[in-house]
Amino acid sequence: MKNKYMLSASGMYINYFLLGMVNIMLASNMSFLTKQLNTDGAGISYIISAIGIGKLLSYSLSGILSDKFGRKPLILVSSLTMAIFLIGIPLSPNYPTAFIFAIIAGIANSAMDAGTYPALIEVFPKSSGSASVLVKAFISAGAALLPFMIAFFADRDLFYGYAFFLPALIYLLNMIFMFKLPFPNHKREQSTVQQQNTAENKFISPPKMKQEGIALIVIGFTSTALFTVAQIWLPTYGQQVLGMAESSSVRLLSYYSIGALISVLVLAVLLSKVLRPVTVILVYPMITLIAVLTLLFVKVPTIAIVAAFFMGFSTAGVFQLAITVMTELFWNKKGTVTGIVATAAGLAAILLPLATGLMSKTGHISIIFIFDAMLSVVGMAAAAFVNYRYRKILNKNRREQIQETAS
Repeated sequence: MKNKYMLSASGMYINYFLLGMVNIMLASNMSFLTKQLNTDGAGISYIISAIGIGKLLSYSLSGILSDKFGRKPLILVSSLTMAIFLIGIPLSPNYPTAFIFAIIAGIANSAMDAGTYPALIEVFPKSSGSASVLVKAFISAGAALLPFMIAFFADRDLFYGYAFFLPALIYLLNMIFMFKLPFPNHKREQSTVQQQNTAENKFISPPKMKQEGIALIVIGFTSTALFTVAQIWLPTYGQQVLGMAESSSVRLLSYYSIGALISVLVLAVLLSKVLRPVTVILVYPMITLIAVLTLLFVKVPTIAIVAAFFMGFSTAGVFQLAITVMTELFWNKKGTVTGIVATAAGLAAILLPLATGLMSKTGHISIIFIFDAMLSVVGMAAAAFVNYRYRKILNKNRREQIQETAS
């Protein structure tokens, strides 16, 4: 039977394709923005951090609103406010104005997450893990396309702001497109899940927020932290520790991104067939740890390329799957728990650039990746506990059904 919400899901994925552009838009236009706003690279980095501040301030509220009023209103509002950010930045007359627009972008991102992740889980209840990690694939695709768009306008001596205005236009058109589309009734979906859980006795005992809930929040933090550290410091590590040329060291990020994209495509297939999200969030940090240790101890550029690939492969999709597991356990508050996990991720996005920046002042970039390895160990420990609790509270018969479905 055809899923009647397929067009709605397509609209949500388009939003995240555009978000992939937004995530690197300011950094990719730094030379233009420093002149326009009369600042330097550090000033632009503070504006980028303002996006994280906007997320952090609004994630919890967005989650509550998602559960109260539904997913669709938040998704539509997020499209509108993201368009406001994209139009506002190139037209900002001064630094404070741009800073405010960046905070608006963070609020838009939080609304998008709090509305979209629960909605996708409700649209694809039997393949929620695959549906969630596909978000990461669309983000990666958007980020890959943006540099070509910027180059297109730059080669023709056109205003750099067109690279902002085009995604803004698509956001607005997509908002109009989704306005008339159906979305699952979140209250009815929760009622249905409650009936299924009661009928099938899915859990032997209720999941506990103070145990597995906190562990999943920790994973939300560590998964984002690992991703953030690699994106910021891989090129610098390549130059200063491995002696790579600047152009070669920057390519480490390309291999990292390729690994991430391949990972989410593989997960999208395997999660609907043989893997469970709760397993992936444990195995992936193990791969990350091995890759980081290889980078630290085998200081050879060709090996670094392989390590960068597997770092990208093993950090992709973990955040999305942590949300999937969280909403499976605490199904009656999908929006709220999504907001909580995303708040931890937002905190990591703010703190990690600051913390690793201070570490870099020691002159030893390797310290940053030693710290990165420690983060992966913390993520592994949290995931191991989640797996232990998941197996303990899940009804044995239900577990066998899941395994049979996977096989």
